[in-house]
Amino acid sequence: MAFRNTKTARNSSIDRNTRVIFLAVFVFILFIIYFFKLFSLQILYGNEYRSQSKTISSQVNTIPAQRGEIFDRNANLPMVINTESFAVEITPGEIPSGYYDTVAIKLASLLGISKFDIDKKVPKSVRRSFSTYQIRSNVPFSVISNIAENKTDLPGVSWVSKPIRNYVETGSISHVVGYVGDITKEEINIMYNQGYNRNSVVGKTGIEKQYDSLLQGIPGRESRTVDVRGRIISDTPVVEPPQMGKNLVLTIDSDIQHLAEKTLGNRVGAVVVLKPGNGEILAMVSYPYFDPNIFNTDEAGAYYQTLIEDEKNQPLVNRVVNAVYPPASTFKIIMSAAMLQEDVFPANKKIECRGRLVYGGRVFHCHVHEPGHGWLDMKGGLGQSCDVYYWTIGRDYLGISKIAAYSKEFGFGQSAKIDLPSQQSGFVPTAEWKERRYHEKWLGGDTMSASIGQGYMLATPLQVANMVAMVTNEGTIYKPHLLKEVRDPVTNEIISETKPEVLLKSNIAPEVWKQVKEAMLFTITDGSPQYPMHNKIVQAAGKTGTAEVAPYKTSWHSWMVAYAPYDAPVEDQVVVATIVEACNPWEWWAPYATNIILQGIFAKQTYEEAVQSLGFNYLMKNRVRQE
Repeated sequence: MAFRNTKTARNSSIDRNTRVIFLAVFVFILFIIYFFKLFSLQILYGNEYRSQSKTISSQVNTIPAQRGEIFDRNANLPMVINTESFAVEITPGEIPSGYYDTVAIKLASLLGISKFDIDKKVPKSVRRSFSTYQIRSNVPFSVISNIAENKTDLPGVSWVSKPIRNYVETGSISHVVGYVGDITKEEINIMYNQGYNRNSVVGKTGIEKQYDSLLQGIPGRESRTVDVRGRIISDTPVVEPPQMGKNLVLTIDSDIQHLAEKTLGNRVGAVVVLKPGNGEILAMVSYPYFDPNIFNTDEAGAYYQTLIEDEKNQPLVNRVVNAVYPPASTFKIIMSAAMLQEDVFPANKKIECRGRLVYGGRVFHCHVHEPGHGWLDMKGGLGQSCDVYYWTIGRDYLGISKIAAYSKEFGFGQSAKIDLPSQQSGFVPTAEWKERRYHEKWLGGDTMSASIGQGYMLATPLQVANMVAMVTNEGTIYKPHLLKEVRDPVTNEIISETKPEVLLKSNIAPEVWKQVKEAMLFTITDGSPQYPMHNKIVQAAGKTGTAEVAPYKTSWHSWMVAYAPYDAPVEDQVVVATIVEACNPWEWWAPYATNIILQGIFAKQTYEEAVQSLGFNYLMKNRVRQE
């Protein structure tokens, strides 16, 4: 009996020890888990949790910065400013349960939109959130007043100041400055790490887009203490004020811009005025144009759709840089330079033009039919724009390889690298390209077409202007640009200036440039455009062009490119390139327009005064605007 009791006591002691050991192991394991969790929270993921804690403890609202203003080269009055406006927002978590639909319907009525429009901005998945969602921008003060009067019926609804863009200068400058709009999902995916958010306004085209990072400014912040659900605990905010974007001074001269715009009128086409000595753009006109202010209104979507669907006139296209045309006879400037530099045909040797040329079983007609121009040297060939002369030079003496090489030397077939978000490079054909593209051999007839700027050859008006800039600079093209200066919006101090930058350099001999200039002067004084280009104020040198384009049979693209004053230093000269498209009623307007612009610039006259001085009053007639 005693033995049995001793055995029982021993077993009981073992059980207690086992339990103690088990308990100790369990406590140790718990301690290890706790220690690891603590280590994870504080060390491994400390930054993340501290960031979350901060987000939970504070609500940060963005205060939009005003975009920088845009000025013309004189920097007196801005062309683009900011106008005070408001944006209406909803914080859905502040709306009592079951009242969202009531609030949304009431707000939609006050804003003049549908409840569906609000639901798209505030989907069901976020309606318990205390984050703020912008419902509508560009809301007038009168509407804000109505919302304020009904504030008790609109819990969760608020408004903030949000300046909008006001384009003081409209018309043709729209293609230069562009317009702004709300950032899209696609844009935010690209620019999310550049300080943009879902409420950002960004440049869509033109200077607004090209220099958006400068114009954007730095948004401010308004922080408030909130609870874990985002409800405001303290009404006293911590405010970091926004910083306005930089002001931009463009190279555009508003007077010359207005002059060129009025001169082109309602003709579909383009004008560019360029300072060849440094690449500054003084005017850039493309018609038709658009009103950028409408993109700040409720009609923005419908307006944009209308512009996109107008495939005939394409008002959103800046024709100076984004439309390509056969350069036509303006290309004969390059042909003349190539002929002289290669020394393949003497400038004083003559070629007979009988009004036509038979080649490859085809009859090629000069623009002056039989009996033709007669015997012409290079100066006469350029002045009379004789196709037979340049067909012969191109086919028999230069060939397409040299024509293509010199075209590229003058900037054709490559980007002009102007500071705009998009631009065309044009096209320079070669024999190799035709074989790859069409599996056809390059023919002599193809060379003849290229020799007069027809066929596959394509260029922008800016490239044609640069071609003449190469002549005036005797072998240099400066990168064309629209930005002149960046200025501080507060002090107006110049932060940076655009310096002239060489785009292309040619090794053509100085004596060649002299001969080409003389031939271009002869073209104006004694050639085909001598009447429309006659000017007592300033002497110009230049070249016309008349491009055949399908499907037009009785009208053509009308070109004129010229520089003036002829005998002035290059820094005092300007280049004007004008094209009037074949879709307009035929009137050979480009040389008249170019002369009016030169007259206005150098006589410091308005369009009306220049027309009067040149004696072109009889040409003025009421034209139906092409929309």
